Amino acid sequence: MDLTSRVAIITGAARGIGQAVALRLAQAGACVVVTDIDGSEPVAEEIRAMDRNSLALTANVSSAGEVSRLVETTLDAYGRVDILVNNAGITRDQILLRMSDEDWDRVINVNLKSVFLCTRAAMRPMLKQRWGRVINLASVVGVIGNAGQANYAASKAGIIGFTRSIAKEVASRGITVNAIAPGFIDTGMTRQLTESQKQELKQQIPSGYIGSPQDVAEAAAFLASEEARYITGQVLNVNGGMI
Repeated sequence: MDLTSRVAIITGAARGIGQAVALRLAQAGACVVVTDIDGSEPVAEEIRAMDRNSLALTANVSSAGEVSRLVETTLDAYGRVDILVNNAGITRDQILLRMSDEDWDRVINVNLKSVFLCTRAAMRPMLKQRWGRVINLASVVGVIGNAGQANYAASKAGIIGFTRSIAKEVASRGITVNAIAPGFIDTGMTRQLTESQKQELKQQIPSGYIGSPQDVAEAAAFLASEEARYITGQVLNVNGGMI
């Protein structure tokens, strides 16, 4: 999978899956713009240490203005946008009757609205190029649901519907739009669980173990490549056989 000369934007890239995807695309040869609300300079430095080009930008991807600046800065620096990985996401778990309006709105804005904003902004240069890859991070929870995560599940299910719709809009212009739905992955979210909770999770996974961010990054690298040119509007489940 050769991504030499390709320019990628990764949101939520400071840690976890976003960081792993950024490093994997850089390894394949891409110039990588990493962005996170908390900053992502250490990831950019790690990419530069690989003798790859990288730019770190701080952005709130639920803000239309900041997303526009993100894409404009990328175009100013590299002249194109080839790959967009919408990875930014948060959780605010609570059962429905205790879920506040703020918890609902915050999750929808960060997880779902950001995908709309970033994709819309990146789509303009992709359409001019007649080449592009949009990869949206959904979740197994968006497919099967989960008690106490109505806001998160709704946001991730929305990403799946958005992915399939936009894929149909732009397929004729050489642009693919796909989603990855990770299962339980070893990130900051799962590390907060107790050992007993982790053991319960593992019992739901036929492969018997929690996945790594690298497992998701490999899927993203494939979907970003020329080898995946005839795959669009799909949801790739990376979950050890849960579904």
